[in-house]
Amino acid sequence: MQLRKRVLVTGGAGFLGSHLCERLLAEGNDVLCVDNYFTGSKDNIAHLVGKPHFETMRHDVTFPLYVEVDDIYNLACPASPIHYQFDPVQTTKTSVHGAINMLGLAKRVKAKIFQASTSEVYGDPHVHPQTEDYRGNVNTVGPRACYDEGKRCAETLFFDYWRQHKLRIRVARIFNTYGPRMHPNDGRVVSNFIVQALRGEPITLYGKGTQTRAFCYVDDLIDGFLRMMAAPDSLTGPVNLGNPGEFTIAELAETVIRLTGSRSKTVNKPLPEDDPLQRCPDISLAKSALGWEPKVPLEEGLGRTIAYFKKALA
Repeated sequence: MQLRKRVLVTGGAGFLGSHLCERLLAEGNDVLCVDNYFTGSKDNIAHLVGKPHFETMRHDVTFPLYVEVDDIYNLACPASPIHYQFDPVQTTKTSVHGAINMLGLAKRVKAKIFQASTSEVYGDPHVHPQTEDYRGNVNTVGPRACYDEGKRCAETLFFDYWRQHKLRIRVARIFNTYGPRMHPNDGRVVSNFIVQALRGEPITLYGKGTQTRAFCYVDDLIDGFLRMMAAPDSLTGPVNLGNPGEFTIAELAETVIRLTGSRSKTVNKPLPEDDPLQRCPDISLAKSALGWEPKVPLEEGLGRTIAYFKKALA
C-alpha cells in the first residue's frame, strides 16, 4: 500500500493555491493549506474544508513553520500590483523571509520544495519571447520592485540552498494566468475587464492597449506544477510556465465584451510606471523536459471565468 504524501501549500487559499490544493487532494495526497488571508480567501477553499485529508492553518510565512511534510509548494505572496504595492515592505518580506523559512523547513524534513516565481523577474524585457537564460531588465527602485526583486532574491536563495545543502528544488516562472477564483478587485487585466463588462462599466485600457500579454488558463498551469514536481531532481528549473499565444490588451477587451454580451466601451488611461510592453514565454524547455504545453484556448477559458464571475458578482 502506497503511503499518502503530506503536501504543504503556502498561499493555499489564494487563486492558484486553492486550485493546487484541489488537484493534490484529487490525486490522493494529505494537504496542509497555509495562508494568512491577506489576499487569499476562505471562500476559495470552503468546498475542501471538512474533507478528511485536507487541513488549513492561518500562518504568515515570514515566521518559521514547524510541520512534518514530504513536499512543499511555496506560493505565498500577493501577486497583483494593487495588492503587492499596498504594503511593499511586507511583500518583499513575504518573498524573501518566506523563502528562507520554507527552505529551512525543507532542509529540516528533507522535503522537495517548489517555488512559484514569476515572469516579472524579466522586468520590461528587451528579449522577446522570454527564455529562461534571459537575465531581465528590472528597475530595482521602482514601485513594482518589491515584487520583482523579492521573487528574484527568492530564486537566488533556492539555488544557493540547492548548491550548499543539496536541497531538491523546483523553480517555475509563472506568466499571466487566469480562471475561476481570481480576486475581483486584484487589478489584473482579465478580472478587471470581466468585472467591468459584467457591470456595464467602461473598460480601462492603459496606454493604447497595444501592449501584449500571453494568458494561461489555471488548469493548464497547475498541470505544469505537478509535472515539475514529478520530474527528475536534475530539473531544478527555472522553467517558464505560461501560454505562448500572444494577444494585445485591446484584443482581450474586445473578446471579453463579445463573450459577455456587454455594451461597455473602452476608455484609455496613462500607462503605469514600469508596466512591461511585451510579455510572452518561450516554453521550449517545458515542452521538452516536461512534455507540457497549455491546452485550453483563450475563448474557452474566458467563458469558464466569466461564468464564475457572474455567480460571484450576483
